Amino acid sequence: MSFVPTKIFFTKGKGVHKEYLSSFELALRDAKIEKCNLVTVSSIFPAGCKRIPPEEGLKLLAPGQVTFCVMARTATNEPNRLIASSIGVALPQDLTTQYGYLSEHHPFGENEKKAGEYAEDLAATMLATTLGVDFDPNTAWDEREDIYKMSGKIVKTFNITQSAEGHKDGLWTTVISCGILLP
Repeated sequence: MSFVPTKIFFTKGKGVHKEYLSSFELALRDAKIEKCNLVTVSSIFPAGCKRIPPEEGLKLLAPGQVTFCVMARTATNEPNRLIASSIGVALPQDLTTQYGYLSEHHPFGENEKKAGEYAEDLAATMLATTLGVDFDPNTAWDEREDIYKMSGKIVKTFNITQSAEGHKDGLWTTVISCGILLP
């Protein structure tokens, strides 16, 4: 049996608890996907897949449903430690026949903006190499982003990122960012 997702939505969450696993559960609840049995997959945005709003996607989920996702996850129990999770997305000009990329980034010490830009850069670079876009990997993301978009082959990049500081009293803090893939 083959399963190629036709819809995707993005969500994120944060959880804090004295137990590591419970902080993860609370992050899933914050993202509103705790009722699913999540199966993480690698980083392809399928051709023909449509991005839908989270509110619409959440209505399609049933308790206990096996749900495929691309997930970035970071946790700490170190007080005030900055953590982030980010999914970067890069979409080709023709999403009806060409696939795009999603990237997962799980940093420590990066704020939401920096983590999100890095994840976007990762996804765009993977797509650019697949599409044969000529670029210098040592140039800054802003410059490469312009090159990618001017090539006419990559039309959109974005990210969904959750960041947090570790709880001041050393409780576990978990952040997640997810792309939820649906039939």
